[in-house]
Amino acid sequence: MKVWIDQDLCTGDGLCEEIAPAVFTLLDDGLAYVKDGDDIKSSPGGQEGMAVVPSELEDAAVEASEECPGECIFIERD
Repeated sequence: MKVWIDQDLCTGDGLCEEIAPAVFTLLDDGLAYVKDGDDIKSSPGGQEGMAVVPSELEDAAVEASEECPGECIFIERD
């Protein structure tokens, strides 16, 4: 499974980071980005900032997507 965030839709609420901190993070710009291990996909972000979600974190990533008030988290299944 892969995940990415559309920063244009992000409200900066931080629920994604709260639900799945190993997958999502908020940066100084107040927007959420995905993490691929220790690499934060912030340049350029968006669909180009897609990250692979480890299988043990897939449920948390899906929950974060469902709870996101901005509906900005997109999941692509293999």
